[in-house]
Parts: sequence; structure tokens; C-alpha cells
Amino acid sequence: MTPTNAAEVVSRDQDGDVQDNTDPAARPTRRTFSTEEKLALLAAYEACDPGKKGEFARREGIYSSQLTEWRRARDAGTLAARDSNSSRRDRREFDKLEQKNKRLEAELERTRLALDIVGKAHALLEKLSESADNE
Repeated sequence: MTPTNAAEVVSRDQDGDVQDNTDPAARPTRRTFSTEEKLALLAAYEACDPGKKGEFARREGIYSSQLTEWRRARDAGTLAARDSNSSRRDRREFDKLEQKNKRLEAELERTRLALDIVGKAHALLEKLSESADNE
């Protein structure tokens, strides 16, 4: 579980009913760490004395499971690849653009077919008009 950056505000009215006075602008947000921040936190954590590591993690607001995951990713050489927020956003944007490209290509193909049909119909009408004029 990841800690959040906002606290919920609750008050009671005169009847004792609970009212939620949460400011929508102060909604909790999930903390994210860049690759550089992860590596810096790992280095600082590993530099701590064994008895002070828990204190460091609490002070920084990170969980030991996060540090373990980051350490494994760093040791495997995949920490940069696991910088998931930006890579997920990039992947989503790529997928959207790919869908838009496919849709536009299909629309272009329909337009080309329609123009081809209109061109053939025009040529046919010209031939009919010429043959009607000759008769």
C-alpha cells in the first residue's frame, strides 16, 4: 500500500450527523518516484546502519516492500524499464494514436473507393450522353 498526500476532513453538524467537508482539490494522490529518486533512496537506505534503516524508511514515507522491489529491479537491470508511470502513459498514448491511424486509413480507403465509383459513373454518363447526341 502506498501512502497518500492528503487527509480527510470530517465535522459534525448541530444534530450530530457527520458531514464530509473534503475539498475536492485536496484528493489523495499516489506518490510516484522517478528512477533517479528510487536509486537515491536505495543508496541512502543501504548506507544506513542496520538499526536505523526502519527509521529512514518511516521518515521518507516508503515501505520496505517498495525498497525490496526497487532493489530487485535494480539488480536485474530493469529499474529503468519499470519506471511504469511514464511507460504506461507512453503505451496508452501510442495505442490511442495507433487506433486513430487505423481509423483514418480506413476512412481514406473508403474515400478513394467512393471517388473511383464517382469517376466511373461520370465516364459512363459521358458515354451515354455522347451516344444520345449521335442518335
